[in-house]
Amino acid sequence: MLKVAILDDYQNIFQQFIDIEKLSGKYEFKIFSEPFLDEADAIDQLSDFEALLVMRERTPLTKNLIDNLTRLKFIITSGLRNKSIDLETAKKRKIIICGTEMNSNPTPELTWSLILGLARNLKTEIDNMYQGYWQTTVGVELKGKILGLIGLGKVGSQVAKIGKAFGMQIMAWSENLNLDTCKELDVLPCSKEDLIKNSDFLSIHVQGGDRYKDCITIKEFDKMKKTSFLINTSRGPIVNEDDLIIALSTNEIAGAGLDVYEKEPLPENNKLRFLPNALLTPHIGYVTSENYEIFYNQMIEALESCVNGKPIRVIE
Repeated sequence: MLKVAILDDYQNIFQQFIDIEKLSGKYEFKIFSEPFLDEADAIDQLSDFEALLVMRERTPLTKNLIDNLTRLKFIITSGLRNKSIDLETAKKRKIIICGTEMNSNPTPELTWSLILGLARNLKTEIDNMYQGYWQTTVGVELKGKILGLIGLGKVGSQVAKIGKAFGMQIMAWSENLNLDTCKELDVLPCSKEDLIKNSDFLSIHVQGGDRYKDCITIKEFDKMKKTSFLINTSRGPIVNEDDLIIALSTNEIAGAGLDVYEKEPLPENNKLRFLPNALLTPHIGYVTSENYEIFYNQMIEALESCVNGKPIRVIE
């Protein structure tokens, strides 16, 4: 039987979508619900497996890890791209990598949960309600405010449309901004500097990687309005985390709504956890039952296709 590891099933939910008993004659599954301690631990625990089913960008599949998993034949990831897989090394090892489809709407929906939570101080007010207090803060309205978007692709465009419904003015910048999309959505294209200086809410919707690493640092925070909020549901390294902690601690900006971090899961002693003006969620932008239904069923479908010698949704 093919030995298959399901990685990073944090919610221990794989078996709610997949009946592994029906597949027990073909595959031997092992579910890993906790992150590995480090890469050496991952190598040790995964050395016998021939297939990995991975939730994208949780456990990094580095060159060293892949090279040390000598029995590995197949990697099936959620989504159709996964920057945490060393594709070049996998290709050299002739390991087949397949992906799945996914819904793009959950991340814009979470983005607006964070924006609204920041605007109306929901973290503080909810906590205070359980402590017996009543109306301790004053919120701000969204209508007429400037929503700045770093990125106006599939996710950013959805965020922009909702911003329009709230009566906000929308500005956008990215290194490959599509002016036709700006015109279609009535979004004002601008320079990065103008976006930073003018936004009341600055929301990030570009892909991770070297191009946008440290896109927001103390230099940018110094130029932002002291009343402004930063929202990041894209990738942690786009914002310099140490600089963000300084900006929040010194009230250089009013607050931040974050779903992504430099290191995930976010360490228990990370300073962000203790800042009153940080609204934090644990990278749940894509974590919905609808997406998991797609992910896990299409992972099994892709695994079967690999075993049968006709892989589908191949990532190269």
